[in-house]
Amino acid sequence: MDICGGGPPGSVVTTAGLHHHGDVEATPGLVDLAVNVRSGPGPDWLRAAISGAVADLSRYPDPSAARASVAARHRRPADEVLLTAGAAEAFVLLARVLRPRRAVVVHPQFTEPEAALLAAGHTVDRVVLPEPFVLDAALVPDDADLVMVGNPTNPTSVLHPAESLAALCRPGRTVVVDEAFADTVPGEPASLSARRDLPGLVVVRSFTKTWGLAGLRVGYLLGDAALVARCAAAQPLWPVSAPALAAAEVLGTPRAVAAEYGIAVELAGDREYLVERLAAVGVPVAGTPASCFVLVRLPGADRVRLALRDAGYAVRRGDTFPGLGPDWLRIAVRDRATTDRFVAALSGVLAVAR
Repeated sequence: MDICGGGPPGSVVTTAGLHHHGDVEATPGLVDLAVNVRSGPGPDWLRAAISGAVADLSRYPDPSAARASVAARHRRPADEVLLTAGAAEAFVLLARVLRPRRAVVVHPQFTEPEAALLAAGHTVDRVVLPEPFVLDAALVPDDADLVMVGNPTNPTSVLHPAESLAALCRPGRTVVVDEAFADTVPGEPASLSARRDLPGLVVVRSFTKTWGLAGLRVGYLLGDAALVARCAAAQPLWPVSAPALAAAEVLGTPRAVAAEYGIAVELAGDREYLVERLAAVGVPVAGTPASCFVLVRLPGADRVRLALRDAGYAVRRGDTFPGLGPDWLRIAVRDRATTDRFVAALSGVLAVAR
């Protein structure tokens, strides 16, 4: 069931569609604006940590140091942290151990939380936010005992206020906030990762986006120690590799947090530039973007996307996100030179289409 907040009903997305992601579109030879992962080499200290772990793979992975580092970063005890093989594994674990009577996913958002719930046999209701895609806690049914929401949200790039998310929390309800893109916002003003006072709160995080580690698969779950233990019991043995743990350990340090802030500030400038350049060719951005991507609506966007592929650029289709449709595209923020070339190609495509 879709519960819409005054907008059109959510698009019909099949279970297979829920598993469609930007990496499918970012085929070799194309300039990748479909995947929301920062490209380029990481800092020397991060590469050294990963390389050091690769040099000694004879021992089984020990998550203790990485877990302690991540816990310190978020001012939590270590038993409230579970390291996972990317944020996606955290959603699968939660779907396996939770037994909700009424599970609600707030859309448009990353589709793997809903896919994980369905795969585990749960029935899912959708709350579909209308443009500009800002969370209204009143839209979530009172009897929902599991709520999943992203912040900032993929694909809208909207950052929900912390107080709006906190308003969802109550005894008897689990609220899962996907903060995979939280570190793309300078200072993380809306993050709930250090909140231990909110009943039923679970935060899922990832080191993938800012640090360009999609291939390493390193994420984590923050929550009540009892729930963390249940999720850990549902994991296979040694689920996170030694190189991924080495990365997590150094990325939990104050040096990494300071570096993230600098990257996020630079990203904000590049995103503002992209928004301005798109507006100059008549392509307005939906909502108020806060992360490393923007969402646009264009008549015939499905055809525009294919024409952009012919011009050498991959962007993310929008019709596999519940609540969107074929007229939507998600575009990753890149450096300004890449943005200039992309917008020039887009302008050419639109001139032909019009």
